[in-house]
Amino acid sequence: MTTPALPTPDPRCDTLKIGIVSISDRASSGTYEDKGLPALRDWLGHALYNPIEFVERLIPDDKAIISPALIELVDMGCALVLTTGGTGPAKRDVTPEATLAVAHKEMPGFGEQMRQISLRFVPTAILSRQVAVIRDECLIINLPGQPKSIQETLGGLKDAQGQQVVDGIFAAVPYCIDLIGGPYMETRDEFCKGWRPKTALNSKRV
Repeated sequence: MTTPALPTPDPRCDTLKIGIVSISDRASSGTYEDKGLPALRDWLGHALYNPIEFVERLIPDDKAIISPALIELVDMGCALVLTTGGTGPAKRDVTPEATLAVAHKEMPGFGEQMRQISLRFVPTAILSRQVAVIRDECLIINLPGQPKSIQETLGGLKDAQGQQVVDGIFAAVPYCIDLIGGPYMETRDEFCKGWRPKTALNSKRV
């Protein structure tokens, strides 16, 4: 099965700087191939009209490394930082703690919705500890480690006819970025529709 080619970004849209961070002891040491960063690049490339400048990090499960990496990405001007991996209950899973350590505000609704989506597939979803926070003008979200789970939590669930059954968390991301002073994110609605109140609509594509 081939992956559909990424659509062409629309140059009329704001260029986004997005940090993507894969957190894994084994992948960062080269024991196996990292799949988190490609999954994030692919999903975001399909979801957004905006040109995207990705800033990538592949790092181990170590709070002393994760927290400074997140701060660095925010300081570089990333409007959004997505992490993948390190959110379970195992001793080495410290991504939530490292994320909360750099937070100026917590956004608990993101983690709550991710667990609700995942519970439709596996009962062990209650063991996940993903968090989302705001630091300065950047939204940081922890995602699961598996590419399939990344897609499900970001995009939500659709029925056999392609109708949205449960919204993924990304539907709320563009408006959140608006509210904290970031660039205007424009979603490809057929792939993942972002929601804004009518008074906040300001597309550069019309």
